[in-house]
Amino acid sequence: MIEKIVQDALVIWATIDPIGTMALFSVLTAHLSPQDRRKTAFKAVAYATCVLLTSIIVGQILLGAMGIRLMSFQLAGGIILFLFGLQMIFGSDVTPSEHDEGHDIAVFPLAIPTTATPGAILAVILLTDNNVNTIPMQVGTTIVVLVVLGITLGLMLISDRILKVIGKSGASILVRVMGMILTALSVEMVMKALGVQKWTQEDSTCIQHFIEKLV
Repeated sequence: MIEKIVQDALVIWATIDPIGTMALFSVLTAHLSPQDRRKTAFKAVAYATCVLLTSIIVGQILLGAMGIRLMSFQLAGGIILFLFGLQMIFGSDVTPSEHDEGHDIAVFPLAIPTTATPGAILAVILLTDNNVNTIPMQVGTTIVVLVVLGITLGLMLISDRILKVIGKSGASILVRVMGMILTALSVEMVMKALGVQKWTQEDSTCIQHFIEKLV
């Protein structure tokens, strides 16, 4: 039981990635007041908690009933994350404007797919498989998820100190850097969903030729 909890904690920590989530939160909420940033942090973690807990309770049953394969989540999440990363790199507005009242960054991209990542959703469904794990084991995994989400919230709340150090210019640079990281991560997610383990020399050559044609 203890061994499974430790293994679950490592998997869930890696898929939620509290440190990476904090970095993205700090740059996306740099334009908000401290009060609004705290409110956004609580909302984002609350939404992510609802998504992950729902996945634990009914995720396996729902996907099975709809005939959706688990890897489809990873592929879809990778594509969405890739598009968002491109917006960050090329300077598109990735935060809601005054005329975009329907867009809440606490929902997208902070709750989904940054905190409740496709990988995290997959992980909690697989780690609480009804056919493999007992109820006490599933409860233990759920507690681990809540602890990791609590740590994520704590890191978000202290991200003010990061903004004080890097300033607005640093935040702008960090947005681009995080965009590059997100696009790279999204490519990895898509490759894993498609079953591609590594790039071959032929793949690298094809990509190089493609880039040369674009230039």
